[in-house]
Amino acid sequence: MSRRFTYRSVPRFSSGIDARACRSDKKLRHNSAVVVRKILAQPRVDLAGWYSEPRTQSTGGYLELNWHEIDRFLMGEAWSGSLIEKHLTELADVIGPRWGGSPEDLRTAAYICDQMEAAGLDRAEIETFTIDTWNHGAVSITLPDDANRKIASLPFLRCRSIDITTPLIDAGHASPHEIDALGDRIRGSVVLASISPEPFTPAEPFTARIARLAAVGAACIVAIEPKTGGRMEYSNSDEWLNTGPRKDAVPVVKTSSEDGAYLRRIASSSPRIHVSVESTYFDSEAHNTVAEITGSTHPERHLILAGHHDTVLNTPGGNDNTSGTIGVMETARVMAALAEEMNVRPGMSIRFATWSGEEQHLQGARAYVTRHYSESAAHRESSPLLNINLDELSTGHMKGIVLAFPHLRKFMQSQLDTMNDGLKCHVLAHMDAHSDHFPFVEEAIDASITWRWRFWGRHEDANFHHEAGDTANKLNVRELKEYVGPLARLLLRLSHVAPDDWPANPLTVADVSRLIERDAGRNHPAFH
Repeated sequence: MSRRFTYRSVPRFSSGIDARACRSDKKLRHNSAVVVRKILAQPRVDLAGWYSEPRTQSTGGYLELNWHEIDRFLMGEAWSGSLIEKHLTELADVIGPRWGGSPEDLRTAAYICDQMEAAGLDRAEIETFTIDTWNHGAVSITLPDDANRKIASLPFLRCRSIDITTPLIDAGHASPHEIDALGDRIRGSVVLASISPEPFTPAEPFTARIARLAAVGAACIVAIEPKTGGRMEYSNSDEWLNTGPRKDAVPVVKTSSEDGAYLRRIASSSPRIHVSVESTYFDSEAHNTVAEITGSTHPERHLILAGHHDTVLNTPGGNDNTSGTIGVMETARVMAALAEEMNVRPGMSIRFATWSGEEQHLQGARAYVTRHYSESAAHRESSPLLNINLDELSTGHMKGIVLAFPHLRKFMQSQLDTMNDGLKCHVLAHMDAHSDHFPFVEEAIDASITWRWRFWGRHEDANFHHEAGDTANKLNVRELKEYVGPLARLLLRLSHVAPDDWPANPLTVADVSRLIERDAGRNHPAFH
């Protein structure tokens, strides 16, 4: 169902700029660009990638657009009108951690919806859904025979409750040969394992090694965090490609790199280890947000720019994913300003969505796809021609777009080439379920992610997500502006290509299901 909220903000904005005031103050919003409202009829580069003479809507062509002036406006507004720091303060400092289904999740959705309305979008709504969620209480690892020495501990997400004392068994990296060598000693025991794969062997994701340990009877796994300095981040213990949220998986509790090394040093003597986790599973209400700028020529069709606004527990998520959330909000603001000040609207409608529940098996995006696009939807809509997903934008600058399916590659590259920014289009060689584009992929809907650190070029200091240290200062303000401008330019270009001129998607849901089963359990180094 859809709900409308008014957000009562805590007045701690560092910028001191109110979004509504920005809308009325044209000088503040765009003091470095000439506001051009007249659309020039002159030869141009056609949006499908070839030169043509001007065409008008009356003759069945595209709306004539002066792309030079439009691009100047969009890039200038992305920089000089930016509200990034205001949103960053509110989301990361004031609201803070935003676990899907929590009160902070609702508070976040209300804030985003209010800001979208203030920016002048045609509609902004909250869609509520039921989330299968989880939370934990006390967690501990101790050594009973060493004066109950405390070992650093953090449960994996959705870890079930456990209270167990057994001898500690060291399984190394949990590679097949290591597990075979331990034999029946693993059954019923607490097993120590490195998250990092064994060097010089065929790499496996840790989720596959967890499943192997569970299959031979491990009662609990203590996983060694690869990050050093006492840092630990929340991780997931199951394969997301073909497995939904579980309540019966083997408990996995993380320890720090340093304490893991200590346990490994003493493991040969099989010391007793006590692991305790208090946790609960329950249903709750979670909240997606959806705003829209209605298209001028094909309002019945749409594109989606989206990113998740939730975080894991106990982190404000400066990088993951306040950066992507603000990327959506700012791109929407810039495009709404273009419509207001230059009377230039997208051809197709553009939706700007933020999802809850990404950190809990992509439940928010999946709820939206199910409600709007699946065969079971009560009021099924035409699928978006493309979903662009924004996640962890502060780990690297934008280098292009990465598609889930290959048939749009040449088409997308032709649009990027008109921007003259050197941006490139690539295609994933495998199914990737590690962000909110995937529920669209499951329904054979074209989806993409931005080309950033997952492929190359990750910033050396951008190694924070799922942990308390992922604070507001981990968001790269300058680079986020560099995302917003090009994203607005790309979306506008794509929206003005008539839906019938887009390459058809040849894949069916059954085709995608086969690809998912092909890739489930396999290691893809860029994603693990």
